[in-house]
Amino acid sequence: MNIEELRNYCLSLKGAEEKMPFDDKTLVFSVKGKMFCATDITTFEFINMKCDPKIAIELREKYEEVAPGYYMNKNLWNSVKTQGKISEKRMKEWIFDSYKLVVAGLPKRDQKELKED
Repeated sequence: MNIEELRNYCLSLKGAEEKMPFDDKTLVFSVKGKMFCATDITTFEFINMKCDPKIAIELREKYEEVAPGYYMNKNLWNSVKTQGKISEKRMKEWIFDSYKLVVAGLPKRDQKELKED
């Protein structure tokens, strides 16, 4: 997955927005102001994704490309290397899981709005 594919996929998710709130190199994707994915656009070495804490540990043990979230809460975020054995399909699954976790934590009215067509 390259950075354009990441951007296109993240922005295809309902209500997703992109911003650079931290600096001029960290691209953040959020829904209703809550971050679900981030990456450094200058290096694009890894993608940060929110993850269920139990699953996060399992993924770190199973895949060498998965590590505790760089500059993030290590219990809730994983950093996944963009170069390696992780397929684009799997990356998209993990990004979508991250998105769903964030949406599940939103107020019910926002969740309902995101589910409406």
